[in-house]
Amino acid sequence: MQQPDTMTRSSVQQPPKSPSTKLDASSMSISITRTHSSKNRPTSPTKPTSLFSPKLSIYILCVCVSLFIIFQIQSLQTIDPSPSPASTDHRRIPTPSWNLNLVAQFNNYLHNSTSQITSLTDKLRKSVTFLPLKDLRFSSTPLEGHTWFMSSLTDKQEPGEVQHQHFPSPDSQNRLLCLKGHDTHDGANNYYALAYPEALPANATLLKGLTFVSYNHYNYDNIWHGLSAMVPFVAWHKRSQCQTTPARWVLFHWGEIRGRMGPWVRTLMEATFDGEVKVETFEEFKEDEVVCFEEAVVMRHNEGGMSRERRVEVYDLMRCKARVYCNLSMSGAEEEEHEAGNAAKGGLGNLKIGMTVFMRSGARGFKNESAVVEVFQKECDKVDGCRFQAAHSNNLTFCEQVKLMGETDVLISPHGAQLTNMFLMNRNSSVMEFFPKGWLKLAGVGQFVYHWIASWSGMRHKGAWRDPEGAQCPYPEDDKRCMSFFKGGMIGYNRTYFADWGRAVLDEVRAQKTDQALHGGGESFQDGCPC
Repeated sequence: MQQPDTMTRSSVQQPPKSPSTKLDASSMSISITRTHSSKNRPTSPTKPTSLFSPKLSIYILCVCVSLFIIFQIQSLQTIDPSPSPASTDHRRIPTPSWNLNLVAQFNNYLHNSTSQITSLTDKLRKSVTFLPLKDLRFSSTPLEGHTWFMSSLTDKQEPGEVQHQHFPSPDSQNRLLCLKGHDTHDGANNYYALAYPEALPANATLLKGLTFVSYNHYNYDNIWHGLSAMVPFVAWHKRSQCQTTPARWVLFHWGEIRGRMGPWVRTLMEATFDGEVKVETFEEFKEDEVVCFEEAVVMRHNEGGMSRERRVEVYDLMRCKARVYCNLSMSGAEEEEHEAGNAAKGGLGNLKIGMTVFMRSGARGFKNESAVVEVFQKECDKVDGCRFQAAHSNNLTFCEQVKLMGETDVLISPHGAQLTNMFLMNRNSSVMEFFPKGWLKLAGVGQFVYHWIASWSGMRHKGAWRDPEGAQCPYPEDDKRCMSFFKGGMIGYNRTYFADWGRAVLDEVRAQKTDQALHGGGESFQDGCPC
């Protein structure tokens, strides 16, 4: 049996005693050789370890540190200066003892340091400066740039993402957002400031959890304006992997506190964030009391700055969450996919198309609802698989609207807030919009908001019909005062135009569904919502 390899250590060579003899570096090294069992393989010595190796350097360093510590210990010893009884010429051998004065000095240093820290914290606390939430210097451009709301602060934005402020964060030097006042009529009477967590104002209350702070230049009751203010929060929530939900919402309009969202908007947010929406109004606090937030996210520009891709993702999330909230497991996209599968097996005659006339009461409603319904229902009846429905938006609950939109491929509706429901339809559904007389010239860009939301939510806006008939404005046609006259006008109908338009849209939708049935595609929520 062969013997295992053994390690042999050579002896340390002694340097020559003559001081004139030059030392060979190799003679000051320790060599290690390995004896191999094979006779044919020569013994190969390992690389010698120099006296100037890192290990030796560390050893020397340790010795130096040890000596330094010994000297320091000696410096803490005291010498009794009294003479020895046996001899007046020599002092006693020193007796080691801890210097109590040094301990006292150390305690005094700690006390002084604590006092300095306390003094500095007090100065930071007193230096917190509150500014009006609504800066009247920018009242002529309230929505531009940094806006007149919290005007001293700048939003953070990455390309295509939502503009926002986050506290605490490096952008705020890790300071918290603090608010004072809850005026509902003048935002200049409400104030904001930033403060370090260790130096909050003396009368401050810290609210735990995440707070969403919204500035809306319009309102939170109208479902379009309310939704526009909520979308950036959903975008931020999704981008942060939906890990944190808000403990509270703080709503501002022109710097004035608001205590509620519209029911439709509130329910959508409850569905999206999987919990109750708590709107904070600070009524339990006095006007001069300060409220600071452990974490806060502020939005001032609604959906401004977001790319279309990001908006589509956000609307997809809200659509899915709304359907889950309303317990609609086999509506919308899932039903669409189910029908497409049946069509592929049993023929394209199984395809279904939903056409809905979604009416509104009062301003901008149809003058003759029954005539409009009759025109489009006849066109739907001509197409195999077309299902027609007519409904009033104000007669439906939130979940009833979600269900109706999930069954709709062609939405027919006047210009108005009820059209905001379009994002609840399946992707690539079609929208047909109607206007009363006078809007094209005088309404400005606001008349195109449902073109925008159609694009942002992945829908297809198929154009708008503008009623050429209507009452005459008492002012010249280009007079801006005419807009208030035309704004709430009623909408007539053109039977021939409506029939041709409806038929063209239905043909396009059927071709689209046929292609989807044959080649697949379309959205599916079978794997659950993104968050």
